[in-house]
Amino acid sequence: MKKYYVMLALVALTVPAAILNAQGGGRAGGGRGGAPVTNVPAPTSPVSGNAAAGKALYSTYGCYACHGYNGETGARAFVGRWGNLATEQGFITFLRGRANVAPLPPSTSMPSFAEGALSDKQAKDIYAYIRTFKSSAPELKDIPTLNAIVDAAKQDKK
Repeated sequence: MKKYYVMLALVALTVPAAILNAQGGGRAGGGRGGAPVTNVPAPTSPVSGNAAAGKALYSTYGCYACHGYNGETGARAFVGRWGNLATEQGFITFLRGRANVAPLPPSTSMPSFAEGALSDKQAKDIYAYIRTFKSSAPELKDIPTLNAIVDAAKQDKK
């Protein structure tokens, strides 16, 4: 019986972390304290919104608070791991999430936006703006200090 409770406790502790990481919200996929992120090229799907209007909306809706001003910083950076941002429709679907269905608990800390709070046109504008974000992270081979540390670690210590 004791083994059952231990297994139950392990499942209870690991399932939420696995779900969070699968959604791109955990640190294991990158960010402070996590493993390095494999940079995925930005999506190339069509964009129909207006990036200039999207920039203003990105600020107005406070997207920068979690995603940074360039999508590469903050608690929920997405540049390099585009996930739900692969297509415009995927982004809108993710934004709507649970907005029109209550009382489901949130599956991420990302708020849901019903169409009454954020129109499809506004969502497409935000999407157009975030698609202008590019990764500024250098390739690992291009970081001299990191390479010096790795080379020093490889040397025999006698």
